[in-house]
Amino acid sequence: MIKIYHNNRCSKSRCGLEILENSGKDFEIVKYLENVPTKKELNQLIKMLNIEPIDLIRKNEAIWKSEFKNKDLSNDAIINAMLEHPKLIERPIVVNGNQAVIGRPPELILNIII
Repeated sequence: MIKIYHNNRCSKSRCGLEILENSGKDFEIVKYLENVPTKKELNQLIKMLNIEPIDLIRKNEAIWKSEFKNKDLSNDAIINAMLEHPKLIERPIVVNGNQAVIGRPPELILNIII
């Protein structure tokens, strides 16, 4: 099952959702601001994306700049920041089986749903 971690207020996330809708494939929408992933889920996403936790952070968010920027944070501290402030999580994230991609640009989603 394809899954999109989605924030409707984000234009890139809306574009990603449109790509999935146009694909004709079944998918699940996870509104991650309302249904925050667990620490285990976040760790799984990071592993599937093959990135470091810092690479999943939206570094232009005000909360990042005011609370975390320029601090020497462990991976665990970065993950905890995303759990506490889910809008820090980069979006959209699309998962298909054991593959995942951050849809920036949204066209990257096509790589894992075709």
